[in-house]
Amino acid sequence: MIEVKEKFLLKYKFIDLFAGIGGFHYALSSFGAECVFASEWDEAAQYTYAQNFAMTPAGDITKVDEKEIPAHDIICGGFPCQAFSISGKRRGFEDARGTLFFDIARIAALHKPKVLFLENVKNLMTHDGGKTFGTIKSILEGLGYDVFTKVLDTSDFGLPQHRERLYFVCFRNDIENRFDFKFPVGDKKSSLSDILEDKPENAKVIERNDIVFYKEYVPEKDENGKILIPNRPIQIGYLNKGGQGERIYHPLGHAVTLSAYGGGAGAKTGMYKINNKVRKLSPRECARVQGFPDEFKPHPKTNQAYKQFGNSVSVNVLQHIVFEISKILDRKA
Repeated sequence: MIEVKEKFLLKYKFIDLFAGIGGFHYALSSFGAECVFASEWDEAAQYTYAQNFAMTPAGDITKVDEKEIPAHDIICGGFPCQAFSISGKRRGFEDARGTLFFDIARIAALHKPKVLFLENVKNLMTHDGGKTFGTIKSILEGLGYDVFTKVLDTSDFGLPQHRERLYFVCFRNDIENRFDFKFPVGDKKSSLSDILEDKPENAKVIERNDIVFYKEYVPEKDENGKILIPNRPIQIGYLNKGGQGERIYHPLGHAVTLSAYGGGAGAKTGMYKINNKVRKLSPRECARVQGFPDEFKPHPKTNQAYKQFGNSVSVNVLQHIVFEISKILDRKA
């Protein structure tokens, strides 16, 4: 998580939909915005959210009446991608019925917030031959928003994992200077070694007799002798047959992309040779890989913590986007 020294959004309120464990909440509140409503159906994620933000998200958003949601200036959320069975019919936001995107649309239709700030998987752009993305964009435009989209990679914003996600920033079409908005350009690289704990308490050590290492990894150096950090995971070994979740990596490279699912001894976090031990990442290290500050409280059950960080948005990327949004809303830059 980047340090924010100025508060640009003090007068703005936001709602946090499909909230997970609160990545959007951290990003918006770090700039001074106030969360007035959150929704998350998963009870374990609700618990983690409540422990960190002193508010328990409402449950299933499909059962929440939009009239009961407090007034707000910004809607944010990483909505699940579902097929639009009648995509292309151009019936406005009715085309989204039966999908969770419809809940964003119906809330926006009533409250008309200044900004919609949304996140989804990169593949949304090509889903169903591009029809799903096209329907979403046309619905947002029909609700009175100018839509800006871009795929950004977490690794460009100081976090050691490749995680490409599609971001939507939609300004209500009466917002002055909205066409001056530009997505941030990240250029800060890092390695897993930058965020490791000295003595993690709950990072599982892998001790097996089928571990195989390649020859010793020798990092490249520049002309001044400084180690060059590769912008990728560095595989240095494997166990079993070396399938997904069975590969061992060097901490000078990236972590593998965190995942909520997957199998193998290194499931969800990957395995790394650290201080001559092969181990998974700890929940705290996973939090850092996703940009959460050290005061964040992971779920007490390790497997739940892994799942939640694997499902989370990357806080650093959101913060850089929020800064650009703040230029339009609060700073005539």
